[in-house]
Formats: sequence, structure tokens, C-alpha cells
Amino acid sequence: MRFRSSSALLATCLGAAVAFTGPAYVGGLPSATAAHDTVYVAMGDSYAAGVGIEPMVSSRLCSRSAVNYASLVAWELAAAEFRDVTCGGADVGDFAAPQIGMTGRTEAPQYDALSADTTLVTVGIGGNDIGLARLAVGCLNPTRREGYSCAASSNSDGTDVYADKIREFTGTYGEVIEEIRRRAPRAEIVMVGYPTAFRPGGCPDVQPVLPADADYVQARLEQLNAVMKEEAAAHGARYVDLIPSTRGHDACAAPEQRWVEGMIPVMPGGTPLHPNAAGHANAAKEVLATVRGAH
Repeated sequence: MRFRSSSALLATCLGAAVAFTGPAYVGGLPSATAAHDTVYVAMGDSYAAGVGIEPMVSSRLCSRSAVNYASLVAWELAAAEFRDVTCGGADVGDFAAPQIGMTGRTEAPQYDALSADTTLVTVGIGGNDIGLARLAVGCLNPTRREGYSCAASSNSDGTDVYADKIREFTGTYGEVIEEIRRRAPRAEIVMVGYPTAFRPGGCPDVQPVLPADADYVQARLEQLNAVMKEEAAAHGARYVDLIPSTRGHDACAAPEQRWVEGMIPVMPGGTPLHPNAAGHANAAKEVLATVRGAH
């Protein structure tokens, strides 16, 4: 991948979020490239791809942004080679098999981007496997109608459907890490968790979700993060926890402080309950802190 100039790359997302420094640029490429041998592969779903955030660099199927956290990390590390195969709608099955869109267009399996010379891999996956998007849509309650709660319906027979799905999914993270290591034995593997979506009690006057349901969505998101972290530790990978840094920047925050869009996005190109450009800038900062702390 050829990198944009620093001004073009950063203007969209960094000014509103975090201070970010990087290498000088010459002729559109990082001047430090010759001194670095980082071969970086970014894998994952829409949270990793930066769906909807301009400028886009992929097909409509993936809606991958040129300013997602992986692109910012690659720029800051002056990576010698950067392969971003993150894709909106991806689940773990799309790591090993082609991802097929509604129009029939396909994307190559994400594992195919890995190679023996890969030195860094970031992975953000799992939300689509356990149905977090479907859960969130089911929690919409703009009229605050009585007798309806997505949290209650998910526990209607005394078992928590989504909590059970996450528990069943736990070992899959370990399988992903081991397959990446098999294909890229030199790589530092970094699992990237999901950011804060709702603060305690939500904000029913701002986002059309009842307090109990906002808490339920957040609890399942944090449960998924917890099993990702557990499996990362068990399989020798690193884990980036985005929850602490995104507290106060959730979907309930004022628009200028919001790093995760609400049910009705306020930022151009925003996707409901997904990180916006500022959220990706923050994620890049957290990933870089983890990567640099590993060496």
C-alpha cells in the first residue's frame, strides 16, 4: 500500500481526538521506511475496517477506510508493507473462506494476507459471530413502549442467549491466534477489543434505548472483550483494551466528544454504534502503546 501525505491522512480524524506524531514524508512515502522492516497485516470486521469513514479504499462490500486505526498504526510505524484486509460484516468464517456480499462480490479469505515475513498482525473480530449488531437493532425503542425490553427477551426462557453464544465462542479466539501463528510465525499478534458503546444506564433522552437494555448491550460487549483477552493471554498474543480510554466518549457523549456513533450517527459517514474517525485515532494510539511496549 502507498501512503498518503501526512496532512491528507490525518486531517480527517486526528484533530478531534488525540495528538499524533509521525515520520516525515518524502514523495508520499514515509522517509523512515528504509530503516524499518515491519510487515503489517490488519484483520477484522467493521469495527476494524472503519466502515463509512471517508476516504474509503475498498469495495462497497468491505467499506474499508483509509483512516481506520490500522492505517494510522501503519503510518506511525512507517511499515515497509501494509496489508489491510479488514472488512465490514466479516466474521471468523471469512478468515478462512471468501466473504460473499449481497451483490455476489467476494473478498479473499483474510488469512491469505499472512505470510512468513509478516511481523505484526492486529485482529478485531467476534461481534458478528455472536450477533451484536442484531442485538443492538433489537434494542431500539424510540417510543419507550412499555413491556418491551431486548434484555428481557434475550433471557425469556431463563437462559441468556447472547451470553451463552459468547461462552461458546471463547475457544475460537485461540484457534484464530494459532492459525495466524502457523502462517506467520514471526508475527507479534495483537487482539483489539471493542470500545465502550453505552455508559451505565445509557441515555434514553439521547439514544432510543432503555437504560436496562443499554446496560445489557454493554455487558455483552464487555463479556466478549473479556474472553478475547483471556484467549490472547492463553495463546501468547497481546490484547488492547479500548474500554477505559473510551469511557465518556460513548454514544451518549456530546457530539464533539463522541468516539462511538449513536443509533442515529451525527458524523458524516458514521455507522450506528461504530467508532468514528476520532474513535479510530484513539484506537491507533492504544494499539501503538501496546506494540511499542512489546519491544
